[in-house]
Amino acid sequence: MYLAHPRSFSPVASGLKLSELMAALSHALDITEGQPEGHCVRCCWIGMHVGRTIGLDERQLWELYYTLLLKDLGCSSNAARICELYLTDDLNFKRDFKQVGDSLGQVVRFVLQHTGLKAGLAERFHSVLHIFRDGREIAQELIQTRCSRGADIARQLRFPEAVAAGIYSLDEHWNGGGRPDNLQGDAIPVYARIALLAQVIDVFHTAGGRQAALDEVRARSGQWFDPALVQAFEQVARSDSFWVTLAGPAVNPAVLALEPGRYEVPLDEDYLDDIAAAFGQVVDSKSPYTSGHSARVALYTDLIGQALDFGIERRRWLKRGALLHDVGKLGVSNSVLDKAGSLNEEEWAAVREHAALTEAILSRITAFRELAVVAGAHHERLDGRGYPRGLQAQDITMETRIITTADIFDAITAARPYRGAIPIPQALEMMGKTVGSALDPDCYAALQRAVAQVPQT
Repeated sequence: MYLAHPRSFSPVASGLKLSELMAALSHALDITEGQPEGHCVRCCWIGMHVGRTIGLDERQLWELYYTLLLKDLGCSSNAARICELYLTDDLNFKRDFKQVGDSLGQVVRFVLQHTGLKAGLAERFHSVLHIFRDGREIAQELIQTRCSRGADIARQLRFPEAVAAGIYSLDEHWNGGGRPDNLQGDAIPVYARIALLAQVIDVFHTAGGRQAALDEVRARSGQWFDPALVQAFEQVARSDSFWVTLAGPAVNPAVLALEPGRYEVPLDEDYLDDIAAAFGQVVDSKSPYTSGHSARVALYTDLIGQALDFGIERRRWLKRGALLHDVGKLGVSNSVLDKAGSLNEEEWAAVREHAALTEAILSRITAFRELAVVAGAHHERLDGRGYPRGLQAQDITMETRIITTADIFDAITAARPYRGAIPIPQALEMMGKTVGSALDPDCYAALQRAVAQVPQT
């Protein structure tokens, strides 16, 4: 059922390419990994040049293209566990970990520099001791979670098994010392081998320039990297134009032009729904307290829209916005998202930033510009006290008001780090007190009608 031909097109679907959509959404994966904007796109630029140099055919290059753009699909799934184990900020942890090699000295230094720096001395000591004692098991757990989740989401996105396998095996090393399955040599899928090479090149190039990237690749040849791929990259690296594009603003359009056109995939409405649902799962995987949140908000949004007599096409469009409304949360550390106590001013500012990030990420997709504004405004209030812009009531669309109502309803009725779930009647009563100030009266009434029609268990 992969890559089925569409049954029908809408203006949105027919004006949008899969490469544009995935490249834009890959920026959400970049911020979850603590990487500078465009990391996955740059990896795609690097890896596609390596793939062409070793003679991959057009179909293989197409599969490699999406393996590179989506290599970090599972990245949100181990964020909460990293915060729990290392008592740290997962975004900074992930950013810095990408520069750590196999040497014991590097690993020890990294652990000491990233574990429990804001915790008490006894708590930090206990965490460091646990990590050094059970380090192999911890690493296996974190990478297995990430790799399995990434491969599963790739399948949900309708990509072939070769793409899922490339994402799953991203952290395998040529010498057999990687994870999750300790694969060695040619047993590692070639897309995974290229993706890991491209990842390290981009990280070290971004941090230290061309020579730093070349030095690191050469040092890891035969250990992390397939020597034949390193040789191929050495050929690519002789081109000054390759490096100029990699470091400049032209890399994004250059990567969009690299997709093998013969294998371009048409987007129909069903596929767009699947993509929105899959990335909603990426968002929800970031915290155990948000599991299923995006899907529930989408459901409540649809029910409210139906109660307000929205047409089916507009409801479908709005439901995608609801599925993606929190994509900006991928840029917020779990040390803040999962905090049981009250947030300080700095932490609250980090939470508030997610709404603007949602709009920024979705705005990269030309056909999603309106949806980006609607979804990014879901924390605005009618009284002007919302965020990120402090919009007044006349500037908040009805579509945003619907998502806001659905989001608040789920936030109250779902369990949170600091409290259990609140029963629906009590939740509606609480929400009723904010009608006219935070919530739109018509949306609230529509929610009441919709909830009354849903059987309670």
